[in-house]
Amino acid sequence: LADLWWIYSKPVPADGRELWTLFLQCSCITVVIGGLFYNWMFASLEYSWHLSVAMAVSFSLLLLLTLLLVHPARCVFSMIMPTLGTKQGRKLLFSTCIMIAVVNITPNIMSNLKTILQVIKCICKNSSDSLLNSTALLEKVSWEFGDAIQETVHSIYKPMNGHFRFSLLQNSSLINQKMHLAGERISREFLSVEVLVKDSIRVANRLAAGFFVLYLCFESTWYLKNYLTNLHFDNFYITKKLEHLAADRRAAHLLVGSSKKLIRPTGLKLSWEEVVLCLLQAMLVTMALLLLLLVVAMDHFAFSVADTAVRKAAQFSAVPVTLSIKYKVEIGIVPFLFKVFGRPSEELLLADFNRTYHHHLIFSSARCSICPPSPPNPSVLLAVGLLFCILYTTVFLETYARRLCRKIAASFFPGWEEER
Repeated sequence: LADLWWIYSKPVPADGRELWTLFLQCSCITVVIGGLFYNWMFASLEYSWHLSVAMAVSFSLLLLLTLLLVHPARCVFSMIMPTLGTKQGRKLLFSTCIMIAVVNITPNIMSNLKTILQVIKCICKNSSDSLLNSTALLEKVSWEFGDAIQETVHSIYKPMNGHFRFSLLQNSSLINQKMHLAGERISREFLSVEVLVKDSIRVANRLAAGFFVLYLCFESTWYLKNYLTNLHFDNFYITKKLEHLAADRRAAHLLVGSSKKLIRPTGLKLSWEEVVLCLLQAMLVTMALLLLLLVVAMDHFAFSVADTAVRKAAQFSAVPVTLSIKYKVEIGIVPFLFKVFGRPSEELLLADFNRTYHHHLIFSSARCSICPPSPPNPSVLLAVGLLFCILYTTVFLETYARRLCRKIAASFFPGWEEER
């Protein structure tokens, strides 16, 4: 492994064997990176497969030529791997978490909201139909009541036609049609909003992911540029060369103990500034985790409401409605004369109508087409949890990743490392 790394980090291969070894190394790297790049574009960023394949192949060929011919590019590319463990890598992981939420959690929330709207639409339609049917009952009552009024004992007291006509029954199909059109319009608007939100977040995430990748390359290049131009940049490590210099000049006691300025690159010790930086980064990750957990909680809440609405709508019982009509017509016989003589008047019963009618208001029906609520996907929650575990791990590994970048740069430019 040491020999392979030596060949990989050399500016120019010494012979044909080293050239072929370097070519095989760069080829293996480009194949692996090309496969990861294709999977990232197709699965995470949701590009089409043919565009993802074309971009992956082009990127792999360009990367192969760059690694094979440009020595500093190999150094920059090698430093990108540990740089993934820094804040730039965390931004890419944040982008992946956002895409998981967009692709899996948001459509599930929208689906459950659609189920709730379907329950409301079903209740409105059935209740309106039931109310319209109740007008048929009122029409029946009015006709029977009118017939009873007509059947008085004497034609002198017979009133005019007492029948009522309800025109509301003639508009029942129009009401159902308007409700159907309103439901279709709401569904179309809901779908357009869902598509707009998903497309907007997808485009924003693609732009952010592309920017993060470019910035990742820029940060590695910036580190190498500072390493090669500034002797004081990231140069507070106790290297083997520094230990030899201290021993030669009889100053080894300066490197012993807990130094505030110098640390060992292979040790686990963190300076106080590094600890504070790790805690601040952990707080930022925690804030992002809380926001994503809020989206997950909304998913569970929407499912709970949709499930409750579907179950309660199925349990709606018919509401009984009772209509009782009591009608009694009596006429007094010469009531004035009886009042004059102080005797109680006698009344003649002309008509008596006493009937009870029953009806049921129905709010739910098995004929309603309601999609079952979609439960939250536990695998999505598991994937997000694993990603955030990696994020928290990178927070505390960021310092060691920076130290690894220092060692990579030193191995690519040993002469400059001697000067530093």
